[in-house]
Amino acid sequence: MVEQELKAALGKNIKFLRFRRRLSQLDLAEEACISVTFLSNIERGNNFPHAGTLCNLAEALKVQVWELFKGEGASEQETPIVDRLSEDFVKQVNLAMETVYKQYKT
Repeated sequence: MVEQELKAALGKNIKFLRFRRRLSQLDLAEEACISVTFLSNIERGNNFPHAGTLCNLAEALKVQVWELFKGEGASEQETPIVDRLSEDFVKQVNLAMETVYKQYKT
């Protein structure tokens, strides 16, 4: 998947999850500690958030970070692949977040 396709898929999934939770862009932006403008750009596929912002968005949407990339439109063939990869992805994201946290903590 090329970068622009990843940005577009992420934005579409975040928007879908936001609608499913019945949140406005303002509500989600406030919960994720980002601006409405930045959230709008993410949803339109114009920006890609940093790891911390992805974690904040996932927490605000009450999903795991990897679910922001999975989306609801995954085919029957894609779902098992994504499910198998998700565990490793979660481990890698958690490791990265721990590293970032340790850098900012010291």
